[in-house]
Amino acid sequence: MSFSPEWLTLREPADADARAVDLLDPLREWLAGIDRPVIRDLGCGTGSMGRWLAPRLDGPQHWVLYDQDQALLDHAAASMAAPVTASAVRADVTALTAADLAGADLITTSALLDLLTADEVDRLAAACVGAGCPALLTLSVTGRVDLDPVEDLDADLAAAFNAHQRRSTGGRRLLGPDAVEVTAGAFGKLGVPVRVSPSPWRLGSKQGALAAEWLRGWVGAACEQQPTLAGPAKGYLERRLDAVAAGELGVVVHHSDLLADSE
Repeated sequence: MSFSPEWLTLREPADADARAVDLLDPLREWLAGIDRPVIRDLGCGTGSMGRWLAPRLDGPQHWVLYDQDQALLDHAAASMAAPVTASAVRADVTALTAADLAGADLITTSALLDLLTADEVDRLAAACVGAGCPALLTLSVTGRVDLDPVEDLDADLAAAFNAHQRRSTGGRRLLGPDAVEVTAGAFGKLGVPVRVSPSPWRLGSKQGALAAEWLRGWVGAACEQQPTLAGPAKGYLERRLDAVAAGELGVVVHHSDLLADSE
């Protein structure tokens, strides 16, 4: 589950625009009165969640950042600005337990759940609930993509891409677009309610670089899953990239954010 820092940097502004701000008021209420809340960010990447959320919570905070990539961890920790402090833990986030997360006042993730299996989500939910604090789990894909203008091949590519997201790899069956429902169910089984809010990417002419890179990855994954699409997809991708370059393609990639409230 490693991603290049270039990709993570490219998507950061769209992620920031997309995250569901309506979930923040319950978090502020939960953290009110805690002098220096401890926030554990799982799969932190370059630290974009911290850069987005810390200023919106205000005041001193301590972030504990988890990732398997030491270079990303170093970048993320160095990017946090006073009065926020940060420490880094190199770890497999799928193996964390309630004991590992003890002392947290909030647990966060971003663009992680759809890369997990159902068993891994069950363990993550149990660890969060065991830590006794809310969990803000953002930017999970839902499987829906809207392109404007529409082309006939859109639906076939979307179906193949979603199947690719649900593929089995290394003995792991990924959740892909099922992650939101499965995660809500995992917390629900533990008696913890989950609020779900939409957090779509909206890519227009100002996000052309991201739209182009996303298109290449979306079409490429679809063709990997269903090789018969490769022929028609070649011309499709060329047309779509030309439209991006001309500022004539709109893309909405649907995600959802979840807030698991331990109260």
